[in-house]
Amino acid sequence: MLRPDLAQRHSLVEIRDNLIARITEAEQERWLGEIEGLQVSLASAEEKITQLDGEQVRQHQVIDLGMPTFSQIATRISTAGGPSS
Repeated sequence: MLRPDLAQRHSLVEIRDNLIARITEAEQERWLGEIEGLQVSLASAEEKITQLDGEQVRQHQVIDLGMPTFSQIATRISTAGGPSS
């Protein structure tokens, strides 16, 4: 599955809102066959918006890579002992 671009979120929100309006109209007009197809499209648009929101959260999270600090490295070197003479 291709990831949508974060810049596409605004367009996806507009599409979702339009689909909701079209579903409401189809329900009022009793276009039963149309409703199902619109609901499938709405579910896909909402899923992509959720993906984008999750991607934004992941991009702003700080990830601890477990890199040792200088003092941890220096302690290991000094306690390991050097080559014996």
